[in-house]
Amino acid sequence: MSTAVNTLEQNAVGAFRGLIPALPGEPQVAPAASNDRIDLKFLIGIFRRRSGLFVSVLGGSLALGAVITAIQPRIYVAHADVTLNSKTVAIAPTSTNDRTVDQQAPNDAFVDTQVAQVMSSENMNAVIDRLRLDHDPSMIAGAAPGAARNTAIDTLRKHLNVQRIGSTYDIGITYESANAAAAARIANAFAEQFTKGALDAKREEARATTALIAARLDQLRNQALADSAAEQTYRIAHNLLSTNQGTLTEQEISSYNQGLAQARAESAEDAARLEAARQQLAGGAYGGNVGETVASPAIAALRAQQATAAGELASLEARYGPLHPDVIKARASLRAIDEQVAGETRRVIAGLEAKAHASQQRLASLSGSLSVSRGALALSNSAKTGLQDLEKKSETSNALYESYLNRYKELTAREGTEQADADMLHPASPPLVPDSPHVVVNLILSLAAGLGLGIAAAFLAELNYSGITTGDDIEQRLGVRYLGTIPSLGSVMARGNKRSPTDALAENPRSAFAESFRSLRASIAMNTTKAKVIAITSSLPDEGKTTTSICLARSMAASGDKVLLIDCDIRRQGVSQFVPDREGRPGLIEVLRGEVTLADAVVIEPASGLSILPVSTHSAHAHELLTGDEMDRLLDAARAQFHAVIIDTAPVLPIADARLVLGKADASVFVVRWRKTPDSALRAALRLLPGNRVQLAGVALTRVDMKRQARFGYGEDAFYHSYRRYYV
Repeated sequence: MSTAVNTLEQNAVGAFRGLIPALPGEPQVAPAASNDRIDLKFLIGIFRRRSGLFVSVLGGSLALGAVITAIQPRIYVAHADVTLNSKTVAIAPTSTNDRTVDQQAPNDAFVDTQVAQVMSSENMNAVIDRLRLDHDPSMIAGAAPGAARNTAIDTLRKHLNVQRIGSTYDIGITYESANAAAAARIANAFAEQFTKGALDAKREEARATTALIAARLDQLRNQALADSAAEQTYRIAHNLLSTNQGTLTEQEISSYNQGLAQARAESAEDAARLEAARQQLAGGAYGGNVGETVASPAIAALRAQQATAAGELASLEARYGPLHPDVIKARASLRAIDEQVAGETRRVIAGLEAKAHASQQRLASLSGSLSVSRGALALSNSAKTGLQDLEKKSETSNALYESYLNRYKELTAREGTEQADADMLHPASPPLVPDSPHVVVNLILSLAAGLGLGIAAAFLAELNYSGITTGDDIEQRLGVRYLGTIPSLGSVMARGNKRSPTDALAENPRSAFAESFRSLRASIAMNTTKAKVIAITSSLPDEGKTTTSICLARSMAASGDKVLLIDCDIRRQGVSQFVPDREGRPGLIEVLRGEVTLADAVVIEPASGLSILPVSTHSAHAHELLTGDEMDRLLDAARAQFHAVIIDTAPVLPIADARLVLGKADASVFVVRWRKTPDSALRAALRLLPGNRVQLAGVALTRVDMKRQARFGYGEDAFYHSYRRYYV
């Protein structure tokens, strides 16, 4: 900002120094050098100049903050904490196959899910029903008919906040309301619904599940019994009775197969023995030598008798000869024994035949029974398809019934052992202090906003400000010389002083006000060369040029100089108003017309000795007289008679005659009203001055508030507090 200001000042200096030539020997006013550093004094000066605006904006911001705080509704926030159960204690087994395992701690996803569960529609509806919030006017304000519940839900979601507390397993539930008790009640309701309500819901769900399984269990039992009965009825109907080794028919067939094989073997054996015996007999074997007779005890006994008889017969024949009666008798006895052996042999053969025939009959009988059993087995196998379907149905029904029965037993065993997923950690209590509005925060924000807006307003006002405050403004922004400061009487005189500036000068010649005109006179003398005729002018009316002219002339006259003050402001005649009884007296117009001499028209103040040439007559040709040769002759005469001539001219911008009058003076002084006259007006006035015909001594500030100027910290006036004691 400092760089920008310096750039503008340099441009202005260059422009106006080109318009207004310096007097011979006059030192040039050098433009301020560019400086990139921040001028802290300049910033402080801005703040001081705009302190009123800054304080007003700051006060307005604080007042607005106070009003907003006062009209804001009081919002109370209640806070309840619940904690999640990270581990579940196994009070009752959940199944017959339960075993102890290490439980893992809940992860972040689980905790986030529980946070969402607190704000679920189910929980909200439960809280609404519990507290009857759909009938609370504060919850359903503006609700359409039939939409009370939806409005209550929307209100809860708007004012309810649920979030995890840090990285713990704790969940914070907050609710804000205009009623402290209502906020605590609703926050606790949500916490209790999430803890006790969830436990009650879990128990109710378990009871409902048990009742449902019990009802289903009766149906499954009846179904299992019906399916088992159907299976047994089918078995009996189709002769599918069985043991652990299979069906009865299968067992019969197996038995018949074993008996048939044995009967076939026995029949073959019996037939072979019979055939062997017959072959032995057919081969001429003696009955006793047949193999089947060997094992007969009777034949063995007969053979023993036969051997004995044969031995006796041989002994008798050897002793007595073949014809001996004992020999014949012995031969007859032996023949009888042989016949017995033969008869016994025939009985053995007959037994073999009977046994072989019986074996054959048994084999035939077993074969027939086996055929019958195989036929029955074929019928049973065809009926097994239906039996298998019935068996599967029966098995499924029994398995399902058994599963439901086990589940029912587990549920009844666990009934009353349910555990809550969360516990209440800290219940909410009605807050004593509202959370909103935040008085301290609002005050801080209002103060910060006021400071920011105040500073911004001060800088904006300063940027948009075009008035002139210091001599630096005159020299840097306008490129003309600064002559001095003329303070306002109220800023340098004691309070209650009601005197006019012209009177104060005469009554207090050692005051700061009087000293300012002596300083102005010195500045004019140092910046001009033998200038006797000095024109005092301004760009606009009411800038203090008339007062400056009178006071400067009186100050010069008080020092012993012979001074003439000429009123050349034909329209307003500010100087002439200080001349008593001027009506009917000759004045400036009469002198210019040549009707009277200068000495006859001049009025001399008794107190100061100041000579005043007033305007006492209005003339339509006054402007021609002021700008013509008559005025030149008047000024030449005045130079000869007076040490100094002060001309009070009209303002430059509205009156064209003033510009020509300035060209007739030896030096011209512009007065600018402090912080009132825009610099653009002074620029325009300087731009309208005739080329090389006007010798501009410089610009003086009028009506300067020295106390404020000193606070601003600018120029030589910044030290006014230090040297004001020199003035009386």
